[in-house]
Amino acid sequence: MNSCPSSTVTVVVIAFNDAGLVGEAVSSALAQGPVVREVVAVDDASTDGTGRVLDALAAVHPRLKVVHRAENSGGCGTPRNAGMTAATAPYVMFLDSDDVLPPGAADALVTAAERYRAPVAVGACVRRELPQGRDVPWVPGLYTAGEVIEHPVDRPALVRDTLCVNKLYDRYFLDKHAIRFPDGRYIYEDFVFTARVLAGAPRIAVVGDLVYVWHVRRTAARVSISLDRGDVGNWHSRVEAHHEAARILGEAAPELGRASKVKFLEYDLPIYLRELDPDPGYRAAWWTLTRSGLRCLTEGDIAAAGAQGRWIARLLRAGETPPADMDRLARFASAPPSLLPPYATGADGAAVWSEELPVELDGMATMPVAELPVAVEVERAGRSSVRIRVHDLYGRLAAAGADTARLSFLSRDGGEPALGHPVALEAAPAGGGWIAELPLRLGGLAVTGRRRGLRGMQAWDVRVAVRCADGSSVQAAPRPFGDLIGRRILPSSRYGVLLAQPYRTASGSLALRLAPGAEGALALVRNRFGRARAGRRPGPRPG
Repeated sequence: MNSCPSSTVTVVVIAFNDAGLVGEAVSSALAQGPVVREVVAVDDASTDGTGRVLDALAAVHPRLKVVHRAENSGGCGTPRNAGMTAATAPYVMFLDSDDVLPPGAADALVTAAERYRAPVAVGACVRRELPQGRDVPWVPGLYTAGEVIEHPVDRPALVRDTLCVNKLYDRYFLDKHAIRFPDGRYIYEDFVFTARVLAGAPRIAVVGDLVYVWHVRRTAARVSISLDRGDVGNWHSRVEAHHEAARILGEAAPELGRASKVKFLEYDLPIYLRELDPDPGYRAAWWTLTRSGLRCLTEGDIAAAGAQGRWIARLLRAGETPPADMDRLARFASAPPSLLPPYATGADGAAVWSEELPVELDGMATMPVAELPVAVEVERAGRSSVRIRVHDLYGRLAAAGADTARLSFLSRDGGEPALGHPVALEAAPAGGGWIAELPLRLGGLAVTGRRRGLRGMQAWDVRVAVRCADGSSVQAAPRPFGDLIGRRILPSSRYGVLLAQPYRTASGSLALRLAPGAEGALALVRNRFGRARAGRRPGPRPG
């Protein structure tokens, strides 16, 4: 990593009632070295002593300036704007009070920005799940280390990176284009700020370094604004922010505006739909709000989206109230998507959502097998096996010659999947699919996790891979039913005891927690206790 000796960066840290964590954030910014001229910490009228913590740090660190706001803004935009106003360095970065900057982040970004005369430099960001410490890359594959993007319109997919915190900005560029955050209680202010930046058509330099660690504390007593989705108002805020971002981008370049709308259909909409609150009142309000939000989309925008987003959008537009099979729709919004029967057809034989809601599922007949939203159900069969049922999907798997199925396990910590043994599929007695009994060797899976360096509790997402006689294959997220959910205590010759907890994720698919030995059991108990204290259901929040 090259060194940039000049003090050229202001790091703006915003904080509200985060006295216990803000010190770590500020310290990570100061530790960037001489490239950081100053750290401007904005206390948004905290009531828990955050201001006193910052003042104490400023008394020791001359590079730390503290801005005390007299009234809480209710959001993140106003304090960030205040930090930019107080900044004196030519470049600015943003940091939230519960996150950290990795060593060398500012140095790497400034070096790239100055080498390529780029008003914006971007690096890698990870979402670190705490307390487990699991890192999930943010928008993987969107950037290539060392590349320079001359114009955002050349890369419309840039609209998918809505974060402001994994980037360095030239303050002259921001001032020239009057780019600031929305003020007040404006949730998802990043969406609008990023749209304004991209609309300014900056050259963007990309570094391969990790430049931001986003801490995700799902079991915290007070979750972050973006994670607090128990009220339909959160979704309303996201829809409004998306509308504004799409408008800004569309006025700057039609390609970016459409890309923003497609991103909403393929990413934002499925996330909220698969985690939809079961309360009928909530669902009715959500349905009405979302249908209203889709009015700004043209048929061309919808047609440009992938099958999942495209079909969901058309279903929402087709009915004024939530359909009777709303749970089926939520399941289809999962990742990977899963479409449960019944499989209805229209008068012309084309696949439609249902007889009651005959929205055409265009492209179903020609979709590659690997992309089919195949539905698989799973239940316990024996002490070390599960029984699955694979539903045929408009005859597509039958035509491909569905042949074998095997379990695969995806570690939440990444890496290659752990594979079970393939088993031949048999025709289901009632027709319309296949069944098989698959071995579930939890002890062997725990050993695999330990060999990969997984300590304490292991978390695995379960998949069923179906292979066909024509060489094609598809992966499905099995949906548990029957006597499967519940903790199991298994004897283990290697660990003494193995705790296994199958559970449903937020989207309804099967996952496993494994706790080998005393260390793992303690981690599992801590995890369960943390979720109970937070009053949150188990299962990850996607994306």
